[in-house]
Amino acid sequence: MSILRTIYYALTPLFILLAFSLFSAVLSYFIMLIIGDVISIRKIISKAAQILLLLSIFPMRRYLQLTWSDIGFAPKAIFFKQVYRGFGLGLLTLLPVMITLFCLDISVIDTTREWTSSKVVIRISLALLLALLISFGEEPIFSGLLLAGLRKKIMIPLAAYLSAGYYATFHFVKTKTDIPYEEISIGSSLQLVKEAFLNVFNSDILPAFTSLLIVGLFLIVIRTQYKHSIGVCIGCHAAWVWQIKIGKDFFNTNLDSDYAYLVSSYDGIIGPLVSFWLLLTLMGYFFWQRKK
Repeated sequence: MSILRTIYYALTPLFILLAFSLFSAVLSYFIMLIIGDVISIRKIISKAAQILLLLSIFPMRRYLQLTWSDIGFAPKAIFFKQVYRGFGLGLLTLLPVMITLFCLDISVIDTTREWTSSKVVIRISLALLLALLISFGEEPIFSGLLLAGLRKKIMIPLAAYLSAGYYATFHFVKTKTDIPYEEISIGSSLQLVKEAFLNVFNSDILPAFTSLLIVGLFLIVIRTQYKHSIGVCIGCHAAWVWQIKIGKDFFNTNLDSDYAYLVSSYDGIIGPLVSFWLLLTLMGYFFWQRKK
């Protein structure tokens, strides 16, 4: 395969994401005209692009001639068992990090908020629901459709790194700029898309980006080492997101800690410590596989 064809296949997902974002920017402008000054247009653009990306799995699957099995889905009974087991794996792989952050005084209990038992249960339940929605949305796209599509065109190692890279990039295509309702136009909406994509080149996100890249590779290792294992990826991803959301709800990040460099500003958890721990876990897995 020529280098140009490889580059073309590697960049195609980026062009698709850009197209969805541009369409979402225009669509969001007209949505704002209808609903009025109710919600920030940047949030509408972001959610619209995410929904379009999620819905694209159906036509793209047909276009790429992939079955649900190719994407990684096992039969229903097996799939839900995989999700359950993957959730356990997610707890085992991130909980040591959460405990370490607490012991190093990086994550400190938020004493400014009052919690009742009912509030705690509701908050934990909502965090679990959101974690499941996120993982059921992201994993079939990045560890499923994208990886399966790229594997048909390029070498598996490159497909794995590209899928993980797009997974990490997806989390940073965003902007914090709020445009006053009176100044909203199609041009300003497109400007927000430009800012969101340029944010990927912000050097401040490098520690978090690196960590999410390794997270993506960890999930793709699961996907490539075991057939029809997207359920495990979904469960593992959900457990990670659930723990992170609980951590953000009940703890604050102590930037004055001597070990604050182990986390990033992204969420106070993702960072060098997660990168090191997951790399160590992957090395241990491949060592075990080689011995086996």
